[in-house]
Amino acid sequence: MKFISWNVNGLRACMKKGFTEFMTQADADVICVQETKMQPGQADVQLSGYHQYWNSAERKGYSGTAVFTRREPLSVAYDIENPLHTGEGRSITLEFPEFYLVTFYTPNSQPELARIDYRMQWEDAARAYLQKLDAQKPVILCGDLNVAHEEIDLKNPGPNRGSAGFSDQEREKFTQLLHAGFTDTFRTLHPQQTGAYSWWSYRFHARENNAGWRIDYFLVSDRLFPQVTRSEILSDIYGSDHCPILLELTENMGSR
Repeated sequence: MKFISWNVNGLRACMKKGFTEFMTQADADVICVQETKMQPGQADVQLSGYHQYWNSAERKGYSGTAVFTRREPLSVAYDIENPLHTGEGRSITLEFPEFYLVTFYTPNSQPELARIDYRMQWEDAARAYLQKLDAQKPVILCGDLNVAHEEIDLKNPGPNRGSAGFSDQEREKFTQLLHAGFTDTFRTLHPQQTGAYSWWSYRFHARENNAGWRIDYFLVSDRLFPQVTRSEILSDIYGSDHCPILLELTENMGSR
């Protein structure tokens, strides 16, 4: 099975920059999108053969997630079962017979870590939610997790130490998530690969110079990792300040 995840930074804008053409060519079984910045009726997303599921923010033009899947799920859930974290459209969960598929658009801590307390609450609630799912069947988590975990995951770790997305607090929460039974598929398959980023600032010619951050991930339950055959960053695809990421699994999804 092939999965693609992409923070599109506004789906309507991305659709004008080749989103539909890329997704049609990519031929993925499941497509997860973050930062849609729209309500479902505000654009006609023409992806033939896909079921569509949307979780839009109450505030228009903000946040939002969507999933497009060829396989109809057994069930669909929105948000992470915590009243503190509803209304911003940050999560969708699809249940399939063999696994749960979860997409996250993790809250940004904001400049000067203005929203770090909320971010820490999200991290703990999200981890508890994923562990609850994982106790039932394996989990595939994808999305913009808004953290570069290790120094190898951003171009300039020194000057960015303590900044939103590379604070000690956020990095530690990511470590806790991995220790809770999840594998970072890209880094496990490419342990020494440098210059592998999924987001670049629009300023200072950052993408031109590949001065980026790896903040978009596919994580899987540890017991599902043997089924992973590919985990890639598609940095040659434009249309957003993020690029898409890809995961492929064998058809035999392994134990529940």
